[in-house]
Amino acid sequence: MRHAERRCRLEVTMFPAPRGDRGLQALGARVRLAALPQTRIPVTPHQLLGLADQCVKCGLCLPQCPTFARLANESDSPRGRIALIQGWAAGELPMSTTLARHLDGCLGCRACEGACPSRVDYGHLADGAKAARVALLPPPRRAWLRTWLGLLSDARASRWLARAAMLYRRLGLWRLAEATGVACLRWIRPLHRLTPAINRTARAVPPAAPPDLDLEIFVGCMGELAQGQAIAAARALLDRLGLRAVVPPAPRCCGALLRHNGLPVAGDRWRTACARLPGAPPLIGLSSACVAELREAGGSADTGELCDFLDRLPALDHLRPAPLDQRVLVHEPCSHRNLLGGNGAVYRLLQRIPRLNVGPLPDNETCCGAAGTYMIQQPGMAEALLRDKLAAIGDPPPQVIVTTNAGCALHLIAGIREAGLSIEICHPVELLERQVERSRPEAHTPRASPSRRTTA
Repeated sequence: MRHAERRCRLEVTMFPAPRGDRGLQALGARVRLAALPQTRIPVTPHQLLGLADQCVKCGLCLPQCPTFARLANESDSPRGRIALIQGWAAGELPMSTTLARHLDGCLGCRACEGACPSRVDYGHLADGAKAARVALLPPPRRAWLRTWLGLLSDARASRWLARAAMLYRRLGLWRLAEATGVACLRWIRPLHRLTPAINRTARAVPPAAPPDLDLEIFVGCMGELAQGQAIAAARALLDRLGLRAVVPPAPRCCGALLRHNGLPVAGDRWRTACARLPGAPPLIGLSSACVAELREAGGSADTGELCDFLDRLPALDHLRPAPLDQRVLVHEPCSHRNLLGGNGAVYRLLQRIPRLNVGPLPDNETCCGAAGTYMIQQPGMAEALLRDKLAAIGDPPPQVIVTTNAGCALHLIAGIREAGLSIEICHPVELLERQVERSRPEAHTPRASPSRRTTA
């Protein structure tokens, strides 16, 4: 504890001199007294202001921001939020409900970073400000935040959540909630609307550890709940390619949900547990958000994204998918589009299916509103953004929409059902494996070599 107190006092001495006893002056006092490792601020307020000061307030980020486009409020834009963080960090603005609402309205899509001429690291700035705010919360609220985010980050809890969603539907509770209006309650609706989606995506993922492993599939905390079908398809396709994949019996979380909700130390702990040992097989993930998070850490920086990994395998040329006369639109998650270098591999994989009409989902540059826990914490804006995206599809609608992000898939399935549309939502690998299964291979597929892979 003595070491923690010494560290916090050092951080306080680095604070800029605030005016009055608001903002970070109060923050400094609280941190000096608390010094809790679970709420330690990895970015000092001095560094927070340094990141914010890189913004020249040019406004080029405004057209890229989904919340600004919808609300037309400067405080709901990247430039406005940076100004609010600066005002609070300098002690000129007190933390209020209104200020917190504007900051919490950010989706974390990071589309603004691509348009910024000053290369402001908005993602780390927003995460640092969130961590500083969480450090000021009363202990009971911090404990509650750690508890429910910790449960969402635990694969065992996700399994129980998937079973609960199944029972919720089978026992008729879902229809009862709809009939009585309970489903419209603020804290019930976000989870209620996801129940049908979970029932479609959830599937048990049996562990597997064959000899002479070629790669490890990153299941993550939500894999069985949100990508169970996709993981099964990935394992089947890899098996056809002669690749032996290990699936861990106790999947680990990448820590993204904790980090982006103001608990960076807990997020670091989860992510560090995913670090690769020398000589370990390559780690390949299906969810773009998880892959992007893992690549931020040294021990897992070479984590591969499944579609990109498959696209680089010469052995894939020997597969002969059955033709499919359907129109498929590709949803490009923000994490894949803005953090992983784009979705080119997804389009190339789908183009291997004869007669398939593949195109981008309209308005792909705008976030669909899922954004991790955002669709639960900010359901109004999340659903509004999704309605806008689905309205842009036009007529006739496609038969299939593919996406590489687990949260986006759940959000899209829920929105499609609410819009009364009949569109399948799946991972690109699900569609490819299905068509390969329907075909009759002309020759034995040679064993693929993961050593031919290079990370994007």
